[in-house]
Amino acid sequence: MQDRQLSHNTMAFVLAGGRGSRLLELTDRRAKPAVFFGGKTRIIDFALSNALNSGIRRIGVATQYKAHSLISHLHKGWNFFRAERNEGLDILPASQRAAEGHWYLGTADAVTQNIEIIESYGVEYIIILAGDHIYKQDYQIMLEQHVESDADVTVGCILVPKEEASELGVMNVDSQNRIIEFIEKPADPPTTPDDDTKSLASMGIYVFKTNTLIQLLHEDATCKDSSHDFGKDIIPKLVSQGKAVAHEFSRSCINNEWAETPYWRDVGTLDAFWQANLDLTGFRPALDIYDQQWPIWTYQEITPPAKFIHDEDNRRGNAISSLVSGGCIISGARINQSLLFSHVRCHSYSSLKQVVIMPSVTVGRRAKIKRAIIDRGVSIPDGLEVGYDAEHDSKRFRRTESGLCLITQDMIDRLSAPTTTPVATRRAELAENN
Repeated sequence: MQDRQLSHNTMAFVLAGGRGSRLLELTDRRAKPAVFFGGKTRIIDFALSNALNSGIRRIGVATQYKAHSLISHLHKGWNFFRAERNEGLDILPASQRAAEGHWYLGTADAVTQNIEIIESYGVEYIIILAGDHIYKQDYQIMLEQHVESDADVTVGCILVPKEEASELGVMNVDSQNRIIEFIEKPADPPTTPDDDTKSLASMGIYVFKTNTLIQLLHEDATCKDSSHDFGKDIIPKLVSQGKAVAHEFSRSCINNEWAETPYWRDVGTLDAFWQANLDLTGFRPALDIYDQQWPIWTYQEITPPAKFIHDEDNRRGNAISSLVSGGCIISGARINQSLLFSHVRCHSYSSLKQVVIMPSVTVGRRAKIKRAIIDRGVSIPDGLEVGYDAEHDSKRFRRTESGLCLITQDMIDRLSAPTTTPVATRRAELAENN
């Protein structure tokens, strides 16, 4: 283990206030960082675990959109820091500290509104993290590069195919990894000096000296033309007026020995979220959640072991190439290449294939579901079939172009709901909103 002195003198500021609107109904009741992932964790646990495993013991989490689920998870799963050891995790809701009384206007403004708290930590460095990506990284290595290069900011970057880079912030760098151009979502992304098929994209990870960042934020706060965002304002300013350096993720990622490329996923769409979860069911998944040297910390729910019952023809509880969490009962059901969170009940003669199921879901008898995401607490009716008739599915559930279906309890309720008049529907909407 390396000397962690740099990490001990660093604060991690996690931006966790976004909705993640491309996840559609999955984020109707929770922010994207609070969405369940991997059988027992939440998305934000990856950034927080990276910080903890890297030796960082001072963490702030900025929340905003529908934060109750996220805050509850942080209270239950991340309450082990001790102030007497100079540790702490602060939850920082948008509390309108600024004189204008506004909520967080952008990623930089979220940090600006918490400058007093940052200063109270008395740390020399601060690392800004996005709370909505899946990856494993040793931030200490990135901190070392920041100090050695004497940069104003060090930006975490990942190599992506050029054709995928137009949806990201892309860097043009010289041979010394100094960023000479930073472009948000370019139509024609610049490529790297060594490979004209790859572009260097921002991971939304930034390292600053604390006093440098605070000065930049004060200047940005007084700029009327600023959108108060790191990617749009702070980083481009440092590229043109200061020293911005790129840190390639491959230098600090925690990878499986069999992984061909560094693992980093933005699970911002239903298809990407579903695929990243199902990847974990593979024989050698690129993301190793069983790694005890770099564990993913989370709330450890008390659950009984998963149970598989019945051993008859066509009624045999089994799961193949699947992850089944504690508290699940597979009662005469067939599970294939699926991921089940805790307390899922699958009743006799039902079958699931390539399905991601959130906690506390009940799957009725003879239900047949494939290529789907089932939200928390859904009760699947007996005999329901999903994934076998594209036209029928698109009328009942949220269906992506690839054929993946998202199922929520509201969608299930509408299947058996009586037809209502427009006036009655409007009254129901008003009642729900109030």
